[in-house]
Amino acid sequence: MRLPGNGLMWGLAGSLWTEARRAPRRPATHLRCWRKLCLLARLCSRSAPLGSIAPTRTAVTSSASSGQQTLHTPVMVKEVLESLDVQPGQVVLDMTFGAGGHTKAILRAIRDVTVVALDRDPVAHGLAQQLAEEHPGRVYPLLGRFSELSPLLTSLGFGPGSVSAALLDAGCSSMQMDSAQRGFSLSKDGPLDMRMDGERFPRMPSAADVLNALDQQALASLLRAYGEERHAGKIASAILQARRVYPIQRTQQLASIVAGSMPACALYARRDRLQRPSHVATKTFQALRVFVNDELNELHAGLQVAQTHLRPCGGRLCALTFHSLEDRLVKRFLRGEDLSAPPRMSSRQRARRALRARQEEGEEEEDEEEEEDDDGTGGSAGWVSLRRKVLTPSREELEENPRGRSAKLRAAIKR
Repeated sequence: MRLPGNGLMWGLAGSLWTEARRAPRRPATHLRCWRKLCLLARLCSRSAPLGSIAPTRTAVTSSASSGQQTLHTPVMVKEVLESLDVQPGQVVLDMTFGAGGHTKAILRAIRDVTVVALDRDPVAHGLAQQLAEEHPGRVYPLLGRFSELSPLLTSLGFGPGSVSAALLDAGCSSMQMDSAQRGFSLSKDGPLDMRMDGERFPRMPSAADVLNALDQQALASLLRAYGEERHAGKIASAILQARRVYPIQRTQQLASIVAGSMPACALYARRDRLQRPSHVATKTFQALRVFVNDELNELHAGLQVAQTHLRPCGGRLCALTFHSLEDRLVKRFLRGEDLSAPPRMSSRQRARRALRARQEEGEEEEDEEEEEDDDGTGGSAGWVSLRRKVLTPSREELEENPRGRSAKLRAAIKR
């Protein structure tokens, strides 16, 4: 995508940074920033609008069906089935089909159940179509985002209050991570794409477009807000210097730039939850992916659709999240909080944040600020939590599937 002139580019980037700095974690702020980038893309082409609908039938690409690629391993299947408590004859909504691991487990466990399988990724949608052919009348595949789901459900005859259980798995699938051409993985060299919709919206800005369009302050704000990156300023400065020499277009190119901006002591200091070395560019990639795909606003839209279409007094919602931004959003939604307002913080959290602000650069474990895990919701929220504490994968499951190390499961019943 060719970018507009410097004046317009810097004007859009500057206003984006100003809004993001005022409220870096508010969904409404992200939406305004996202619309500016969509405007940026439209100015570069007179193509069809970004919201145009893709064809209903989608073929599975060879990269997903070939033996070279490992399909996604579902996380916490047993816990999900227990939380959903699906009964024969009920309608289940799988809002992130992926490779179909959770849907297949539901079909195996319960007879005469109907599953509506949604995914925004055309490759995953193709897999859902194949499963629908294997289970005629039991699986209804849908292609779209969470924000597009409500009219799609209505078109199938599933109106408000007609769904018994809903599963929302907010993680990035292994199919996406393992494909170098999708640009999600920093360990495999490929184009910096990161668009979960694939080629549904060809003019939608990619991660490379974002990196090469925003100024240093806007990039730093993006990395702080959506990657919770402490070294956002250093990384943004390094990106700006590197792109003056050559446009940033490849995943390992970006990973090398981020690593080069870090002091030697920080390169090997970061650890994941299994205490394994974590690449210093992990949070940068997360921030770009969240922003490019508008993930937080889409997650909020998905939660609202689930609340609308679940039956009252017993409809169950099960949400799997994989980083703190998603988990906090789900938690606050179930509590009935205003998501446009700053999150409530306990005294312990405020003390931890103040301590972290005073700390010098040192060991950087992948540390997420935890709010109190008491999920008891008030009467205004419309939800009753199934458990007081969030569920995480067992040690045995993590040994088999280490990619699920960050998973958190929250389940609630609609009042």
